[in-house]
Amino acid sequence: MKKTVFTGSGVALVTPFDADGNVNFGKLKELIEFHVKNKTDALIVCGTTGENPTLSDEEHIEVIKKCVEFVSGRIPVIAGTGSNDTSHAVMMSEQAQIFGADALLVVTPYYNKTSQQGLKKHFEFINDRVNLPMILYNVPSRTGVNIEPETYAYLACLENVAGTKEANSDISSVIKTISLCPEDFDIYSGNDDQISAIINLGGKGVISVLANILPKEVHTMAKYGISGKYKKCVEMQKKYLPLCEAMFYDVNPMPVKEAMNLMGFDVGECRLPLCRMNDEKSAKLKSVLEEYNLIS
Repeated sequence: MKKTVFTGSGVALVTPFDADGNVNFGKLKELIEFHVKNKTDALIVCGTTGENPTLSDEEHIEVIKKCVEFVSGRIPVIAGTGSNDTSHAVMMSEQAQIFGADALLVVTPYYNKTSQQGLKKHFEFINDRVNLPMILYNVPSRTGVNIEPETYAYLACLENVAGTKEANSDISSVIKTISLCPEDFDIYSGNDDQISAIINLGGKGVISVLANILPKEVHTMAKYGISGKYKKCVEMQKKYLPLCEAMFYDVNPMPVKEAMNLMGFDVGECRLPLCRMNDEKSAKLKSVLEEYNLIS
């Protein structure tokens, strides 16, 4: 049996920038302490929410290195190392392993895309060259590629493939994936509005954008579901659904970074081509935050 990387709430951590647009490592340390204090179960760094497409390789590796250093073994650090260039994904994965990451988050190739056969070859190539658990990342709305259940069944048998962050929003597909894959293939919700649904199907938790601003609550929601208290999990899912939706009023991570800045986290702006939301969306976001008493 493969070892589960984590159960519960893994935060898809933002990458904080200073006023000059440089990575703010002092703020990164503050965010990590905030998450450890508030029961976040794992840190996922340099993923979509961490703006990895606009990080240089040097910045990307340094963020992973510093996160491992700051966490100091208290919770797992899962490094986003995926790429649409298989050899580049291998290189980044090797660097994450060298600097002490506990696991990898490896997104499907994007832009150049690939076939299902190409997905098998891509992930198998990476699997054969690293010695860390890999959580696949399926987010077809951003990549244009969807991992089909039959492909999951093949990939789940690879030595280092531990599970997937599933963000294809297709619950029927998730059910089929579960039916085809071995029990030690772990599924995490990649959508905050499906935490209760995925856990109820046997998922191990969530890799969450919402946890950037409500870490304790997302941890509690996931814990309820995993411990069999599904009614309480669903109640929390319903309670925070408008906030989940608010985090996607625009392209992630634009809304969550703006929310964090309004709440006083001072994580800086997104790097271009991402930018601040327009006034209408910003006002709508602010209204939701006020409804939850997150800002006054």
